[in-house]
Amino acid sequence: MNEIVTDQNRRIHPHKFTMWVAIGSILMMFAGLTSAYIVKRSQVNWLMIEIPIIFWFSTLTILSSSVTIHLSLKSLKEKRMVEYRRWMVVTAVLGVLFIISQIIGFVQFGKQDIRIVGAGSNASYSFLFAISSLHGLHVLGGVIALLVIAIRAVSISKRNYSTLPLEITATYWHFVDALWIYLFIFFNWMK
Repeated sequence: MNEIVTDQNRRIHPHKFTMWVAIGSILMMFAGLTSAYIVKRSQVNWLMIEIPIIFWFSTLTILSSSVTIHLSLKSLKEKRMVEYRRWMVVTAVLGVLFIISQIIGFVQFGKQDIRIVGAGSNASYSFLFAISSLHGLHVLGGVIALLVIAIRAVSISKRNYSTLPLEITATYWHFVDALWIYLFIFFNWMK
């Protein structure tokens, strides 16, 4: 009987398994997009684009949010609810700041007359915009999950101590963080 219980405890929760499958799929998509970027940059009209400083700020923001979501999960596991709530709210705010800073960065490209289509357009910027925007959509999904969990965390009527939703969200959040670090390094050094 103990062997059966042990085997069941070793199994991954179906929601966690689904998250890992999704992460694998997303990785494959971004691997394909960055591979296409590498192939296309050999074009004669490829423009070397300088990444605005605001993207450094957004990188620090998302790195900080990985730390705060880790602290939030740790606090929840230790049933320190005040700290858990505080770190969840901070993580959600940092996620929103990341998206805002990304938008500001692309507005700065527009001020430099770098466009996606038409006059001033270039394949290098179109790739950068498409890949970053796709990452931004994945971050937005994570921010929505963070906001839902943060709202539930500060809600007095809800007293759920299950760590599963936060564990899944934290895994996803760390993934989009690591993905951004990869993209940030890629765009800065693979011009």
